[in-house]
Amino acid sequence: MNKEEFKQELEKLNINYTEEKLQKLEEYYQLLIEENKKYNLTAITEKKEVYLKHFYDSLTITKIINLKNQNICDIGTGAGFPGIVLKIFYPELEITLLDATLKKCNFLNIVIKKLNLKKIKVINERAEEYSKKNREIYDIVVSRAVAPLPHLLEYSIPLLRINGYQISMKGNVEEELTNIKNYFKILNIELIEKKVFNLPIENSIRTLLKFKKTKKTEIKYPRAYKEIKNKLLK
Repeated sequence: MNKEEFKQELEKLNINYTEEKLQKLEEYYQLLIEENKKYNLTAITEKKEVYLKHFYDSLTITKIINLKNQNICDIGTGAGFPGIVLKIFYPELEITLLDATLKKCNFLNIVIKKLNLKKIKVINERAEEYSKKNREIYDIVVSRAVAPLPHLLEYSIPLLRINGYQISMKGNVEEELTNIKNYFKILNIELIEKKVFNLPIENSIRTLLKFKKTKKTEIKYPRAYKEIKNKLLK
């Protein structure tokens, strides 16, 4: 995806862009490539691929939820996808970037400083540990290609305010969806929208899932990582 194609796809998503925002995105790309020489931040480095599979893909969240003045937590953000990209295009958002890998958090802080981004912070911590200490404070929790859906829900839902939304950005999720039937009642959530589409140019499958939290989460969730990994909620 070249820059003209990227701009055309932004227009299809009804995303407003300015030359300043596009320039920040370009600076982000340059920082990503430079720091990737030192650390393994991403296997995708070709510019057209980054713009398609990281930048555009991050913005497809707007297909399933309107972004305006919310407080968002990006779980397992890695090199900043979707959190940094969302911050560039929606500067009014308040964003927490959460990742367990220190080198990725260090990179994120470099990006935030170089791009002079405001109302955005980086937390170097495991998701289940952060979730235990920061309950029901976010409007939206998003995760992009991070972990199996049952794990993500148990990490994410305690962080959400009642009536907040968990957005899972994935590929094909049919098998994962069969494993979460008990999670709706136990975690007090509803799956209110599922959107399947193809990424432009390469036509790979993407799925967006939108869960709504209906009641408070019991204090015993999330469980310890070993339990989450080895035993589904029943």
